[in-house]
Amino acid sequence: MIDPSMVPTLDPNPLPAPYWLFKLLLLVTFFLHIVAMNFMLGGAVLAVFARFTSKGKEFRNRIFLDLAKKIPVFLAATITIGIAPLLFVQAILLLVLLVVAYYGFYYVAYNGKRRPGPAGIVLLVSLALVLIVGFIQSTNVTLMQNPTHWAAKYFASPTGWSNNLSDPTLIPRYLHFVTSAISVGGILLVLLALVRWDDDRDYASYLFQYGGKAFMYATMAQFIIGSWFLISIPRNFRMLFMGDNPLASALFIVGILGTVGAIFLMSDALRKQNIRMAAYGVSGILAVVILTMILMRDILRDAYLEPYFHPHQFAVKTQWAVLPVFLVLFLGGVGLWLLMLQRYGLFASKLPPSDLGPSIDAPAEPEPEVELVG
Repeated sequence: MIDPSMVPTLDPNPLPAPYWLFKLLLLVTFFLHIVAMNFMLGGAVLAVFARFTSKGKEFRNRIFLDLAKKIPVFLAATITIGIAPLLFVQAILLLVLLVVAYYGFYYVAYNGKRRPGPAGIVLLVSLALVLIVGFIQSTNVTLMQNPTHWAAKYFASPTGWSNNLSDPTLIPRYLHFVTSAISVGGILLVLLALVRWDDDRDYASYLFQYGGKAFMYATMAQFIIGSWFLISIPRNFRMLFMGDNPLASALFIVGILGTVGAIFLMSDALRKQNIRMAAYGVSGILAVVILTMILMRDILRDAYLEPYFHPHQFAVKTQWAVLPVFLVLFLGGVGLWLLMLQRYGLFASKLPPSDLGPSIDAPAEPEPEVELVG
């Protein structure tokens, strides 16, 4: 065990605002970052799958082109929203990999239709780079939570090339994030189907089935990966979610119930061709589940760092002249981001309410048969 005194002492400069405000901002910005990242990564995975599979090839080529145009935007949002923690870790290699992936995604966005063969390969390479970045970030988190490993890793490789494969939580943690991105990517396709429901019903129905099933299959896989992750963490931390911590246990239950509910609701929506139920109902439940997972992650991190990190010792001197300006600009930035998404076409729809499929409470009317995507 490492001596807690070896961890750097607190910065003597006081915090410019209360600690709880920084914690709240961390959770809010991480939520936005995760949503953008999941749209980007999940969309890229589903675009690759659509490009290199042959079933329903005409529609799948359209899915590939649709997603290819949006992935660079979501990558930009992912980096912009997560720029502060990215700069804090000062991982230059991550920036190099992301820049290369970024150029690759833009190449696909501009050449996907004219040169689908090379564009598919470039998309696959860019996706691989993003997955490598995700693995590095997961490794950094497992090291950050275990100061006892720092010295051994540093002296083994001062250049920073050490991995942390000996940590049993690394692989399930990484897979947990990747699989959840595919789930959210499926919801992205459902939202795109909602936008196109009036102009091209056949394609929108196919898009709905493709995205909805991707969401269901990836979310069901999360039960296996999530159980693996839960078992891999030390028992004293695992028990936080099994009754030792009321808040953590409540969040754990809400997360499980919400996940199960979202799967059944999406299944029912696909069966009834009810896109309103999927786009609004499942998306709302998913947002709650993501928020619970973020809060659980924060509780687990605090438990890992409890011997070394003592927020109650922080000195606070609130800068009242600056803080209101910052909060107004922050809220304005979030509002502008949501407006950009709407103008970009993610949430916009010209459909009247009666044409979005039957309401959740209304009995479903028979629809023409649509090919189910396996």
